[in-house]
Amino acid sequence: MIFALLLALLVVVLGAYTRLADAGLGCPDWPGCYGHILAPTAAEHVAAANQAYPERPVEFNKAIKEMVHRYFAGGLILTVFFLMLLAWKNRKDERAPVVLATFVFMFILFQAALGMWTVTWKLKPIVVMAHLLGGFTLLSLLWLMILRLRRIDVSTTARSSVGLKLATLAGLLIVIAQIALGGWTSSNYAALACPDFPTCQTQWWPPMDWKEGFVIWRGIGQDYEFGILEPAARTAIHMAHRIGALLTFVYLLILSLSIMRSAVPRKLKMIAGILLSLLLVQIGLGISNIVFSLPLVVATAHNAVGAMLLLAVVTVVYASWSSSTTGP
Repeated sequence: MIFALLLALLVVVLGAYTRLADAGLGCPDWPGCYGHILAPTAAEHVAAANQAYPERPVEFNKAIKEMVHRYFAGGLILTVFFLMLLAWKNRKDERAPVVLATFVFMFILFQAALGMWTVTWKLKPIVVMAHLLGGFTLLSLLWLMILRLRRIDVSTTARSSVGLKLATLAGLLIVIAQIALGGWTSSNYAALACPDFPTCQTQWWPPMDWKEGFVIWRGIGQDYEFGILEPAARTAIHMAHRIGALLTFVYLLILSLSIMRSAVPRKLKMIAGILLSLLLVQIGLGISNIVFSLPLVVATAHNAVGAMLLLAVVTVVYASWSSSTTGP
């Protein structure tokens, strides 16, 4: 289970790295790469690939990034399939997560389909964002399986207030919404629409086209690499992500401090402390992306820490909604 979780995290990070390195269409076909198992290197194969895809000639550095991501994703599918078989084999054990493991396997097949559509629909923003959300969802489901299977005791008392439960659930929804905004920002190449901070284009409220920036569906067949939106639309997307980041920061800050100051088990306070630490790191990485013009390492780390932040919030939700009783 831990292996599957770490592999899923690696796949999420590799997916972010591939996208941020502009290698999402490094292989214009799927599941192969220019009709090969790996990116073609022989001169005759490269020539044939360039002839077959004249609009996207072979760039080995991009193609190999895309294929590495695909093969690790394929390994994750096999790992999840093995976990499902193991759960069914031990289905008489009440701890065996048969239903959850089966759902996770079905979900990862859908996630693979999203990966295919990401390529065949030429980085269509809604598909890229959905693929990102799918990866984060899969990661969260695997973590939930670990929490349940290993019965990791991070629960609050049986008398946990309804307010705390609802507050943690609201925090989860806010984080998911912010991840979606991040995916929409990245898939529309709007991360550098505001090159300065805390202002945007030296203004607090620059010209923006909100309507155009949030058109979800634009049809199939267009190449979306490097974005198709006008600057005002990209600015609107970027500003939405900034506003979402501020709201997320304030809410999770209050939630974390409230839990740490409440009469809850020490383990839950530790989780809240981890959540707060990840939140501060994530905000710092987000600001660094703007100030330093989206360095690849920092942007990739922003995705990785975002994934870990989500897992921390999932843990807090799991703990607050658990009905088991623990000591203070």
